[in-house]
Amino acid sequence: MKEVNIALIGTGIIAHGHMEQYNRIGGVNVVAACDINEQKLNAFCDKWNIPHRYTDYRELLKRDDIIAVDVNLHNNLHAPVSVAVMAAGKHCYCEKPMAGSYIDAAAMKDAADKFGVKLHIQLADIYGGPTICAKKIIDSGRLGKLYHARSYGYRRRGRPFVDGYGEKEFDQTQWAGHGALYDMGVYHISQLLYLLGTPKLMRVSGSVYQELAMERRVESGFDVEELGVGFAKFEGGLTLDILESWAIHGGEFPQSSIHGSEGGIQFCGDRNTLKFYSEIEGYPAVSTLDLAAEQYRRRKIDPSVWVYQDTQSHWIGTLRGLCEQIDTPHIALQTMLISEGIFLSHKLGREVADDEIPELCESNALRRQDTPFGELTYPANPFV
Repeated sequence: MKEVNIALIGTGIIAHGHMEQYNRIGGVNVVAACDINEQKLNAFCDKWNIPHRYTDYRELLKRDDIIAVDVNLHNNLHAPVSVAVMAAGKHCYCEKPMAGSYIDAAAMKDAADKFGVKLHIQLADIYGGPTICAKKIIDSGRLGKLYHARSYGYRRRGRPFVDGYGEKEFDQTQWAGHGALYDMGVYHISQLLYLLGTPKLMRVSGSVYQELAMERRVESGFDVEELGVGFAKFEGGLTLDILESWAIHGGEFPQSSIHGSEGGIQFCGDRNTLKFYSEIEGYPAVSTLDLAAEQYRRRKIDPSVWVYQDTQSHWIGTLRGLCEQIDTPHIALQTMLISEGIFLSHKLGREVADDEIPELCESNALRRQDTPFGELTYPANPFV
């Protein structure tokens, strides 16, 4: 098994989860880590036996014994740090969402092309049993013509920090850019875009809300959405409705789904079940598919299946040359385009066209004047 040497930038909650997964995969040597909080950095490195520690990521990027860097920072730091990683000639794995705004995400994709390195975005829901099964059904033609999908995520009361978990930076535009649509919606929207073949967006409308009472409003600095809703129209007539809730006075809706002329797919909120809706001789039929059984069988007979089970396994598989990388930068960028369209639609009070979005959105990137980001041209370099 080919070993790979990588480094981490950011040692918060998410970074611990990444380390657990790297240890499960095996053959991944995390040789260095960076965080501006030296106490947190040392505790992290002590726990995971990481030998080299930095408080300035620019010093870490000078190392010649790492081929890739895992970026685990707040959303508005994704673009400037990831671009710096790629400018240093390192492959880059970045947490979701791709960035704090569409224009920043576009600069990241442009940097990967400019510097000839791999960029991978953490889109967890495009891997594993439900998505693998759904893709097989769609590719077989069993759904017929695809015409509508629903992207759905639900928490009754699950706002970071104010409802008892996570850090308050999740609640602040300065650090996070936006709220529920960036934190959770990115998973569900990207999963559907992947299964639908990443269709070309035409128009978006939507609204965002922050209406429920909260006890820790001042302390949290909460100024992002707790609920985002939208409706997207794509080339060829395909449509997508979106509802993503951190907090709402209501029960769960049906999970994300895809609908076609011959059948439909309903996700079930777990990793072991998928429902397939169809007709048999005119009789409406519902098939409940046992994903665990097939996944077990595939693991026994196909030694390469592990690289499609989760996002980090896929990333390490691509670094080892075991599989072609799923184009997560493109999927993530189109997810950002839809989300940005919802925010702009809410701000302007009207539907927005796809070509308006890059022109109207603004960079949210946190940047330092003394950091070299390279000369990026699409749609403009927001880091100069």
